[in-house]
Amino acid sequence: MGKKAGHAPLMEALIRYRDKENASFHVPGHKNGQVYEHEDIASLLQEVMSIDATEITGLDDLHHPEDVIREGQELAAKCFGAEESFWLVGGSTVGNLAMILTVCTRPGDILLVQRNVHKSVLNGLMLSGAAAVFLEPEIDTLSGLAVAPSTDTVKAALKAYPSAKGVLLTLPNYYGMGYDLKTTAKVCHAAHVPLLVDEAHGAHYGLHSRLPASALSCGADIVVQSTHKMLPAMTMGAMLHVQGERVQRELLRQRLAMVQSSSPSYPLMASLDLARWHIDVHGEEAFTKGLAAVDAFRKGLEQLPRFRLVEPTRQAKRGEEAHKDSSEGLEGERTSEYSTQDPFKIVLYDTLGVLDGFGLKHELETYGCIPEMSDEKHVVLLFTLGSTARDASHLLQALVHINDDIRFKKAAGEPGSMELEQHGLDYDFSTWNNDRMTAYSNPVEFGLQPISPEQIEVVPVEDSAGRIAAEMIIPYPPGIPLLYAGEKITEANALRMGRLRELGAKWQGVADESMLTIRVFRLE
Repeated sequence: MGKKAGHAPLMEALIRYRDKENASFHVPGHKNGQVYEHEDIASLLQEVMSIDATEITGLDDLHHPEDVIREGQELAAKCFGAEESFWLVGGSTVGNLAMILTVCTRPGDILLVQRNVHKSVLNGLMLSGAAAVFLEPEIDTLSGLAVAPSTDTVKAALKAYPSAKGVLLTLPNYYGMGYDLKTTAKVCHAAHVPLLVDEAHGAHYGLHSRLPASALSCGADIVVQSTHKMLPAMTMGAMLHVQGERVQRELLRQRLAMVQSSSPSYPLMASLDLARWHIDVHGEEAFTKGLAAVDAFRKGLEQLPRFRLVEPTRQAKRGEEAHKDSSEGLEGERTSEYSTQDPFKIVLYDTLGVLDGFGLKHELETYGCIPEMSDEKHVVLLFTLGSTARDASHLLQALVHINDDIRFKKAAGEPGSMELEQHGLDYDFSTWNNDRMTAYSNPVEFGLQPISPEQIEVVPVEDSAGRIAAEMIIPYPPGIPLLYAGEKITEANALRMGRLRELGAKWQGVADESMLTIRVFRLE
């Protein structure tokens, strides 16, 4: 660690700002929190407000950094292995928007995009007026979950669309699943296009020997990371990293200025500075406690063979030995390229099929364990460098109680209770559209032209197969659109929407929050 890396330049500048107690004649209007001086209800926020400053002398400017923000971003670039890093105050969402707007500069520009992407990627396509060639992701044959397109799919699509401006992938996925991107990066570069990676869930990758390699180290040209997800920045704190000559840096700065606030939050930026500082100061030790906690959980779970984890085949085989009495079969073809798993992501399921993912999530919540998300089968639980052995013990105890709960023991013996287990790989275990499509689609044009009410009609979800969706359907989390406006609704889509509705999934972007109906284009 260099001498400078032990500093957090913006955080230190804000502490000096607070300690001087100068009279504020600038925004924000709370005046360092003094407007709430005698209000108990504001006491939690008052300390944060004492550094909630603006672009005054000594605190630099995110959109024209020359001082402490510039130094903080340079230290971030060095820490995360980038040539240049940019702090994001609108989460990975603004990073995804900016990188698409940088690469796709003219309406109709083609971008190769894996279909199971975050909604912000589709919004970026709309803003840029680009045309997306959607790439089919590989489906992990053991779990049924979508990962990312194979290198062969990327290569074939690049050959079919040599004018493509770039390739955008999302790795790891929400479940922590992924694979090594080196070969994919080489294929992209051989075709003279940049590889763009939404690495929102992998900000910690490459920072410890037990973690998968980062997208940057694999050769990606632009990478967006949510520093607030798996590293200790505040919510909405993210970074965009860039390297190489395939991306117009000046245009990227311009795009970031377009999509980011002109009044960025200083506490939020300071948390990005602090997260980088924490990693630089503590190195791999920063992850020791968290990894020990998740290891303790995995070891304890071996005593509860009813619950199992999604893992790459190699790890699953080890798990098979530890769960010899489990009824889960591991035989069969395993052709998925899924080969890396974030050790901090616990993707848990009930092998008896008594509790689906939403049900297991609900039961865990009743014991004070709050998961990140669930789908029809799985519950996703995050450990991070901030997790403790007590957290692991709490979660294990909750699972012991659920395992011993007489309600679920009875249900396990009832006819049909093994339905999920028996359906195996034919069942859809994802909030995303797992339908097999061709390896890559024809170009799909995106834009901002609104849909007029005369073009729309409302139909029951159960009757929507074969129609064209007129709204985006987004189970949230994870925020991956199951349908976008203009996409044909398949029978499987309609069934999945109904099933997710019955299981209690949350939705974004829908006109009917009950999801009994869906907006579709009128038939001509």
